Amino acid sequence: MLIWENIKLAFQALFANKMRSLLTMLGIIIGIGSVISIMTVSSSLKTSITDSFQEMGASNITVGIRQRGEEEEVRSNGMHFGALEKSASADEDDLITDEMLEELQSSFSDKIDAVAISENVGSATVEDGNTSCNISISGINADYFESSQITLLAGRKISQGDLDGKKKVIMVSDKVIDAFFDGDNASALAQGIYVNQNGVTTKYYIVGVYQYEENSNFSSESDEDITTAAYIPLTTGKEALHSDKGYSQFTVVTATSVESVSDFASEIETFFAPYYAANEDYEIATSTMESMTESMTEMISTVSIAISFIAGISLLVGGIGVMNIMLVSITERTREIGTRKALGARNSSIRLQFIIESIVLCFVGGCLGIITGFILGAIAATILGYSASAPVGAIILSVAFSMLIGMFFGYYPANKAAKMDPIEALRYE
Repeated sequence: MLIWENIKLAFQALFANKMRSLLTMLGIIIGIGSVISIMTVSSSLKTSITDSFQEMGASNITVGIRQRGEEEEVRSNGMHFGALEKSASADEDDLITDEMLEELQSSFSDKIDAVAISENVGSATVEDGNTSCNISISGINADYFESSQITLLAGRKISQGDLDGKKKVIMVSDKVIDAFFDGDNASALAQGIYVNQNGVTTKYYIVGVYQYEENSNFSSESDEDITTAAYIPLTTGKEALHSDKGYSQFTVVTATSVESVSDFASEIETFFAPYYAANEDYEIATSTMESMTESMTEMISTVSIAISFIAGISLLVGGIGVMNIMLVSITERTREIGTRKALGARNSSIRLQFIIESIVLCFVGGCLGIITGFILGAIAATILGYSASAPVGAIILSVAFSMLIGMFFGYYPANKAAKMDPIEALRYE
């Protein structure tokens, strides 16, 4: 009951001197607001990065050959830097074969949903009279689109039947359709286009149209000069390159049952170790989006905490301001304190009254700081293009910390009030 009475007295004192209380709380408001706004932007950024990596395939594992003896940085979260390096000088014996991939899928059938392969066939030009369009051709297998986020607008994707028959079929972007078929995706299906690569013209039939997406918002290329990706069956691409070699890199799409993608990546490296045990030049290495996501979020969190500590210095200033105003308040209420002590109030009661008043002052300042910080953080996140994400943990911690500041910086003035001599206090003018 005594505590509740002291809380009511604290709010009465707060509203009795609104401007002075607001100026006193300003340091707390600025400190808490700064921390919350920083944490809001940080939380929003981490959420955005996580979502982006999920869209890119956070559960995918990139597997490729790497030259032995190369230095690489391995962080505590398992991320490898410089782990994959495709070398043009690698011999056919150094590459990953179809037999290895079949054995891999057989050994980990419960952990692998798909194995995506993409081989660069080269740059080419789609030509038809006076119209031309630049494309970059990739030979892919049927599982490629399991690891790649591509929006199909019309037709179908490259199928296993296309690979088995080494068919001259192609998937192109809507930019190519705009140039040659006036943007009519449906009428372009099954139509033949002539692709000129290194002076050799080959006729391909369109089986699918996908939506082209800009890699950058600041692209200086016009639609006529832009180069878009085109996809043909992997077997057709190898035939065009007159190559039966293996692969320097592929992507594993993991099953949902895989709990740790990074651990499974290590299992894949172990699986390939016997195949490359006698190879003095190359070995197998892996990299995952999961480890990249962890590394990015860890870095953002570290930077955010460091900045928050700097912003939190204003909390110290705010705490000193609270102590100062409480000393002033005690001086103004000296006769009140003397009267209460003369009527039998114990030192602990006087001390508790002023500590609670200090805590309430900081609590209100902390709440205002949280509201201000979240609004500023939401505005900053919106400007940066992220959806605002409230850091609940930081909010709870900020409220508790503001109350702790009130208790810490309010104790000295409260203790000073409690130790006043009642006779001297009553004589104070």
